[in-house]
Amino acid sequence: MLSGGGARGIAHIGVIDALRQHGLEPDFISGSSAGAIVGALAAAGHSTETMLEFFEHESPFRFSMVTMRKPGILDTAKVVASFREYIPDDSFEALKIRLFLAATDIINARLKIFESGPLIPAILASCSMPMVFTPTEVDGRWYVDGGVINNFPVEPLRGRCDVMVGHYASPLRTMGQSDLRGVLAVSERALEVAMHFHSKQKFHECDVLLTCPELSQYGTFDSKHHRAIFEAGQRTTLAAIDSIKWAVDSVQKARS
Repeated sequence: MLSGGGARGIAHIGVIDALRQHGLEPDFISGSSAGAIVGALAAAGHSTETMLEFFEHESPFRFSMVTMRKPGILDTAKVVASFREYIPDDSFEALKIRLFLAATDIINARLKIFESGPLIPAILASCSMPMVFTPTEVDGRWYVDGGVINNFPVEPLRGRCDVMVGHYASPLRTMGQSDLRGVLAVSERALEVAMHFHSKQKFHECDVLLTCPELSQYGTFDSKHHRAIFEAGQRTTLAAIDSIKWAVDSVQKARS
């Protein structure tokens, strides 16, 4: 399970890399926002380096994505070509791992879990952060960031997973009034607080919960520390790898 977190979501790549190092590959991935992007790339079978390459060269957080005539600063429609290069088979059904992506139906105020059909529109819907990205239209409905309603989407995994490992990449940062200068800063903080409050109520559902306080030093739109963020996620997972293996082994022994 992979939370949102903007650029901090690159830490999810470190999580997946550490699991792969120890021969652990998930049967299911549930993701929201940045977790949706990493989850989709991982479910498509991309290597660690390819996933990092995507964020280095094809990140949605680019100045060329700016729009002045739509309800957002960055135009999600311009990101489609970037995703098509990495996900040529634009379909959930073509993935190697079963994937669930959370998005918010902004008009009807409802959670939407995408799990079948076209994949790229679902990814864009899940990571369309309000006030920053334009809403993504899918089948006539407008969707924004899944984190608005569900930044830690455990629900699709309930009853499906014997062992649930979650990585929360949106640690609540320590802030002062001087840090909240401008509308965007206040809006981002408000969303961060709401997401953290609702997410932590589901942390207990994970057999192993991975969190990395170190990620709080990086911003949502950080473009200079991708490798450091990746390594933070990797270290966090490697430190917990014995607990993850124990959980998996316990299930296997119970079945035998």
